[in-house]
Amino acid sequence: MAEQRRDADGDEARAWDELVATARRTVADGLVVGTSGNVSVRVGDTVLVTPSGVPYDRLTPADVTGVDLAGRQVLGTLVPTSELPMHLAVYRTTGARAIVHTHAVHATAVSTLVTELPAIHYMTGALGGPVRVAPYAPYGTPELAAHVLRALDGRSGCLLRNHGTLTHGDTLDRAYDRTAQLEWMCRVWLTASSVPGLSPSLLSEAELAEAGERLRGYGQR
Repeated sequence: MAEQRRDADGDEARAWDELVATARRTVADGLVVGTSGNVSVRVGDTVLVTPSGVPYDRLTPADVTGVDLAGRQVLGTLVPTSELPMHLAVYRTTGARAIVHTHAVHATAVSTLVTELPAIHYMTGALGGPVRVAPYAPYGTPELAAHVLRALDGRSGCLLRNHGTLTHGDTLDRAYDRTAQLEWMCRVWLTASSVPGLSPSLLSEAELAEAGERLRGYGQR
């Protein structure tokens, strides 16, 4: 007998609306093409996640898709994203409440060139330090999830070799902002590195540590 699935409660319905808006923003801002990439948010022990292969502009409140932390579907009938193992691994291992995964152009390009994004800008500190590149593994596999967890150790974002980016945060807005910042830093490094005969200056560990401390108190409280 098929598992009985419940209806979304008020918090889940609101979170789904925010998730859909964030997913649409990744397309509008050029961070994904078509249905590539995915977004999720945790509400209690339920993870709401974009469904597999459905254009974000077609998603409605009735399409809410959710699983528990073991991956069992508890909301909706649409098949969750193929990257579900990666999302669940991050939720089970970190304090993340939201995740944004993209195939952003500049970040994906950088993932093919280095094992760690050079410290080109002090906003590296906002992600916990130099951004690591998770080794390549096929999408949707436990191997990729394991690689991502190692790359995220002490970080709130990483690159996925020949694939894209993953960032997390305590809100969807923060996870998205980190994605956008990571893509911008990758673009800066690629641009600076392309000048013939010159190499970009990089920040030292001490400079990054100081930036990280300053950024912890940045903004409104």
